[in-house]
Amino acid sequence: MILEVADIRIRPGQQAQFEEAAHRGLSTVIAKARGFRGYKVQHSIESADRYLLLLEWETLEDHTVGFRGSPAMAEWRGLVAAFFAQPPFTEHFKLVALPGTS
Repeated sequence: MILEVADIRIRPGQQAQFEEAAHRGLSTVIAKARGFRGYKVQHSIESADRYLLLLEWETLEDHTVGFRGSPAMAEWRGLVAAFFAQPPFTEHFKLVALPGTS
């Protein structure tokens, strides 16, 4: 499993609208993508304009090739990009340890 972490900064005062658009896009657009497994959206307590979008993918290519190379990417961006104060910073992570395992 691959974890995509997108650090998103939105325009001030747009939290409720961004959250609604992100949820709609995640549940109706990204959820249909091949290899997509789930998501969480975290809102910063200290920085009201900052969100972390945590998406789980079967493989890195499911996100970087399959989703990013599909029309769904443009559809997703069409829903949320107007809220961005700057382009999101995205990285991918692989799991190396779980609590209680050796």
